[in-house]
Amino acid sequence: MSEANLNLSDPNVVLTLFGPQDQFLRMIRNHYGVAITHRDGKLKIVGEEEPVRLATSAIESLQNRARQGKLSLEDVQGALGIATTSGVAISSESEVNLAHQHRKIKPRTEGQAFYVSQIRQNDLTLCRGPAGCGKTYLAVALAVEALKSRAIRKIVLVRPAVEAGESLGFLPGDLQAKLNPYLRPLLDGLNEMLDYDQVKYLMEHDVIEVIPLAYMRGRTLNDAFIILDEAQNTTSAQMKMFLTRMGEGSKIVVSGDITQVDLPVGVTSGLRDAWHRLKGIRGVSFVTLSESDIVRHRLVREIVSRYDSRRVAKSQTEGLEEDE
Repeated sequence: MSEANLNLSDPNVVLTLFGPQDQFLRMIRNHYGVAITHRDGKLKIVGEEEPVRLATSAIESLQNRARQGKLSLEDVQGALGIATTSGVAISSESEVNLAHQHRKIKPRTEGQAFYVSQIRQNDLTLCRGPAGCGKTYLAVALAVEALKSRAIRKIVLVRPAVEAGESLGFLPGDLQAKLNPYLRPLLDGLNEMLDYDQVKYLMEHDVIEVIPLAYMRGRTLNDAFIILDEAQNTTSAQMKMFLTRMGEGSKIVVSGDITQVDLPVGVTSGLRDAWHRLKGIRGVSFVTLSESDIVRHRLVREIVSRYDSRRVAKSQTEGLEEDE
């Protein structure tokens, strides 16, 4: 592990550099996979040597603008090497190429554009965010893009079944009938990006698998794009099992909403645990999407905001500590 320290004694510079609600700081931290803390006028950056060096360089390059009280999203994205257009980091490079004349998918917010860029640049991406911010949808779109460009040979879509318990035996019907309600959201995304007959053919020929997490044990997946959805409902042991399925030429995306954990009380979420445990590993990216990235019905953003504000108020009352 490596560590770098920067002097940031002027509180106005700190506020400008960190951005609204620490948005700029999170972008830098997630982009390089480093831990950044600020205390007593000192900014400490901790992680692997090269990411720490790059993060330090980016912060130093932004300090002069911050001292002038002027720092925009484009400035930060430029320092991180993220392509931008006026006001929103959405360029032609961000568009997902599905090789279909009538299906065009591209990020609709700067957070989503950052998410897409991180998936493309890294072999393992962990993403957390509220409902409706495109975590799963964009990951599935990038998986289809990779399959059509022959960058990978297989897509594997995974979800914890029956929340974290995975107790499917009591449900009626064969395996497919038991799993269908839990895997339906992943299939819905696929059916928007590929023709129905295509999806059916690819699934019959084992090119696309949509399976519960329990069925991943003991496998090694090479040249595959693997997506774990609803990852907040995995245990730490399940998350370790899932992540170690990665073989040569594979890419993994793990997504979830840590405000909707359905695990038993006292059981740590595998997503929350992995988020802290894997920090600083090169090739692992961390993306946090927010209410501003929600692209469903306009009411969804307001609903999420109301529930989150009540959750924060409750945690403060009970003396609980929220994640960063």
